[in-house]
Amino acid sequence: MTATAGGRIDPEASVAVRQPDDSSPGAALSRATAHLLSLQHADGWWKGDLETNVTMDAEDLLLRQFLGIRTEEQTRGAAAWIRSQQREDGTWATFHGGPPELSTTVEAYVALKLAGDDPAAPHMAAAAAYVRGAGGIAAARVFTRIWLALFGWWPWERLPELPPELIFLPHWAPLNIYSFGQWARQTIVPLTVVSAHRPVRPGPFDLDELHTDPANPFPERPLAAAHTWDGLFQRLDRLMHHYHRYALRPLRRLALQQAARWIIERQESDGCWGGIQPPAVYSLIALNLLGYRLDHPVMKAGIASFDGFTVHTEDGRRWMEACQSPVWDTCLAAIALRDAGLPGDHPALVGATDWMLGEEITKRGDWAVKRPQLQPGGWAFEFQNDTYPDVDDTAEVILALARVDHPAPEKVDGAVRRAIDWTLGMQSRNGAWGAFDADNTSPLPNKLPFCDFGEVIDPPSADVTAHMVEMLAAVGRAGDPRCRRGITWLLRNQEADGSWFGRWGTNYIYGTMSVVPALVAAGISTAHPAIRRSVRWLEQRQNEDGGWGEDLRSYRDPADWSGRGDSTASQTAWALMALLAAGERDNPVVERGVRWLIRTQRPDGTWDEPQFTGTGFPWDFSINYHLYRLVFPVTALGRYVHDTPLGGVS
Repeated sequence: MTATAGGRIDPEASVAVRQPDDSSPGAALSRATAHLLSLQHADGWWKGDLETNVTMDAEDLLLRQFLGIRTEEQTRGAAAWIRSQQREDGTWATFHGGPPELSTTVEAYVALKLAGDDPAAPHMAAAAAYVRGAGGIAAARVFTRIWLALFGWWPWERLPELPPELIFLPHWAPLNIYSFGQWARQTIVPLTVVSAHRPVRPGPFDLDELHTDPANPFPERPLAAAHTWDGLFQRLDRLMHHYHRYALRPLRRLALQQAARWIIERQESDGCWGGIQPPAVYSLIALNLLGYRLDHPVMKAGIASFDGFTVHTEDGRRWMEACQSPVWDTCLAAIALRDAGLPGDHPALVGATDWMLGEEITKRGDWAVKRPQLQPGGWAFEFQNDTYPDVDDTAEVILALARVDHPAPEKVDGAVRRAIDWTLGMQSRNGAWGAFDADNTSPLPNKLPFCDFGEVIDPPSADVTAHMVEMLAAVGRAGDPRCRRGITWLLRNQEADGSWFGRWGTNYIYGTMSVVPALVAAGISTAHPAIRRSVRWLEQRQNEDGGWGEDLRSYRDPADWSGRGDSTASQTAWALMALLAAGERDNPVVERGVRWLIRTQRPDGTWDEPQFTGTGFPWDFSINYHLYRLVFPVTALGRYVHDTPLGGVS
């Protein structure tokens, strides 16, 4: 899959600002706007590549090996990509410039060995040496060891147990499947099937070179103290292993049948599950273990869906997107173009609106477990994900739709009204909003030995709550008591240094960019102490070159990394958006930030940004949204040039 231009928009006729000085903010905005318009698909949407890490590519090959469908062409292209991402020290990381990551390196190494790379080759030997030095396979995360167990490279007995009878727990019970966030829930249900079967389809080689002690390759980890959470759940896991041996066969058969039904009911029309990679691969493995043949329609559609997630480079490499972001990219692009000065009835914006209206979700999903009386209405992140609309996308889509002059306003108004009602109904008890579920805050799922990779719950966050507050203000609901509760939560959850934590973007710069415009739009004075603290924090975090950047290590080490890192186009734009909203247009730090964007802009109007500024799971799973480097600078420059700090056109 490659990005395609729609061909129906004439960007040269659409740019709002033209100035003769190529180094002016207006000229930079014109170039960026033209480039963004050129990327619109003929159907009205935008979608940039969504880059993560090579575990996606390694696991794709392992899945195909397990199912017996791996081809030479797929293997060659994926292996070439994986090799291209290896660093000089032989390791792989989870984000650009990040530290070596053990599990990622293990999976990449196994995939390359599957592709035929010689373990004695320098790049393979260096990777294996790092793995042994970091503790070997035994120190890798649970999910990596599950993949190895499928091929006999790790014993199932040395993995946490996850019984399929979990499906029977009512939604009010601790550790029921709806205690997990939607991404974890969709992964855990099929993995209970895999855990029950404990399949082994022997791999074509051994992995002795990845163990620290080949004589004791599968060491048992010592138990934590019984009075700790870790110790309690480790002992519970031992009970589950005992239960595995003596589970009641009729009950287990019923649990497996119900799990299969649950999985199949959530397959989307494009064959995928939730529009994301982990549920899709594990669902295919689980259904295959339950007897679904590869030619079964469910299996065929699921396998075929990966074609849409595959990116082919011009030099023959092949890599996998973990997810796709067309709804998110399209609403952000529409907002950016309005900020750039395009009229509300511009064909690009009308086309984007038509497409977004066609993506509205009006069916009930898993969110209804907690909100059974709430009527559906909203948007998801992906092309196909009707089961899991999310509050964040829905709020941003409403912000985009509210600024377009559509020839059929009644259609827009109806979709917006339904979406406002749905998002208001998804408010959590504390007054804030999570992404996919309301009140998904139980601490227990994160305590399970199984859950050692990434966030598995969906608690309210500052960025999602801020987007809701900004949206409600934009549609005239700033005085709604529910909006005021959201504002109170945001003010209460400001960090001591003046920033806000960013759950879905990196990190404190993203959170601060989300919150400041929302508070000001909702009527909080720019003189409010919370706004002043955020301005001081952004001033202190500006880099010497005039830009802003934040490394993903801020999730692990905020004291040293909060708001600190190499300057990037997207994060510089975020800082500018917050400062402009705070009334700081004439602040010298704003001028320096704008000059940084102008100075680093490419001739074609966009920016280079190898850094990862998006977040899937804080620290554990990072994202480089390839459109962020363009859409946010357009927004920031547009608001600066037109002096409209909260969006809109002069």
